[in-house]
Amino acid sequence: MKHSAAARGSLRVVGLGPGDDALITDQVRASIAAATDAFGYFPYIERLQGLGHLQLHASDNREELDRARAALDLAAQGRQVLMLSSGDPGVFAMASAVFEVLEGAAPEQRQRWAAVDVEVQPGITAMLAAAARLGAPLGHDFCCINLSDNLKPAAVIERRIRLAAQADFAMAFYNPCSKSRPQGFSRALQVLQQECEPERLICFARNVSRPDETLNVVTLATAAPAMADMRTVVIVGNSLTRRVGPHVYTPRSYPHA
Repeated sequence: MKHSAAARGSLRVVGLGPGDDALITDQVRASIAAATDAFGYFPYIERLQGLGHLQLHASDNREELDRARAALDLAAQGRQVLMLSSGDPGVFAMASAVFEVLEGAAPEQRQRWAAVDVEVQPGITAMLAAAARLGAPLGHDFCCINLSDNLKPAAVIERRIRLAAQADFAMAFYNPCSKSRPQGFSRALQVLQQECEPERLICFARNVSRPDETLNVVTLATAAPAMADMRTVVIVGNSLTRRVGPHVYTPRSYPHA
């Protein structure tokens, strides 16, 4: 597929879902088929290996802003460019980084990128894939919190968890811990233990939709930091969340509604 420099370039910011190719949306599949280039973190780029029509541009996970600038520059040359995220690109992923770069563009960059057609295409985020496998633990009001303190202070994370627990939200935790940030989930558990009853259900969903998927449901009293890693989504129920056979669900109604 050839594109002249005068052709209008595009940047499609897409989500590849939680892991199983069957969970990639038809819209994203069509964008992959029409693209000339794809940018992304190494593991996401690997998922498109073997597609001969694509030039692949892999980079480290801490180079999001540089990746967004490079993708916009290439799209400004008339290329049809993909920006890859896992899950959904708008949930702790690349969509926000692209708009951050657009907002902070220098005048010459703003002029160069003005003709680029930027579109965000949704994907199935790990939180929703995990909830579906478990049953319906997010069936009532819930919130989603990234436990990584890379881009926000640990004190902000702790306050958000505490307030969400006091408001009786179900909670989904992304990036619970890593080798460089081993204390994230441990701190979260300490807050939950202060604010919630010991019987509160906590669900650990690791590598959802992949061949080595594991699901584990425990009570807060028996939850331990070692139960979560960077491939785990943690879902904390609200005070009404309960088991129904092998499933976990949160009722849609609330007492005295």
